Amino acid sequence: MSDASDRGGCERGGCEWGGCARGGCAALGDFASRVLDVVDQVPAGRVMSYGDIAEYLGTGGPRQVGRVLALWGDGASWWRVVRADGSLLPGHEQAALARYRSERTPLRESARGAVRVDMRRARWAG
Repeated sequence: MSDASDRGGCERGGCEWGGCARGGCAALGDFASRVLDVVDQVPAGRVMSYGDIAEYLGTGGPRQVGRVLALWGDGASWWRVVRADGSLLPGHEQAALARYRSERTPLRESARGAVRVDMRRARWAG
């Protein structure tokens, strides 16, 4: 494996994390790197909300965490980061649901049939 200098300073290993395909690993700042590090730590079957991650880091907010995942989250366990109410990411519901079921993430279903992550049982404190 090449060293970080061969990857434009990317400590995450280059394209594996999707950064190179989205404008270069050098664009991955400290906040983004810290967000992705937290996402990497969330165990299978557990989740954190966007706001949980910002609070854990002590900086940024839910929207900033979401932006990091939108830009550089391709190689991360993006499905383990959800809205505070446990609702699934619009446009990615089926992919996320398949992951949740395979990881046995606690889910709940509404009377209308909408599926959400059961945040009371699935939330990981970090």
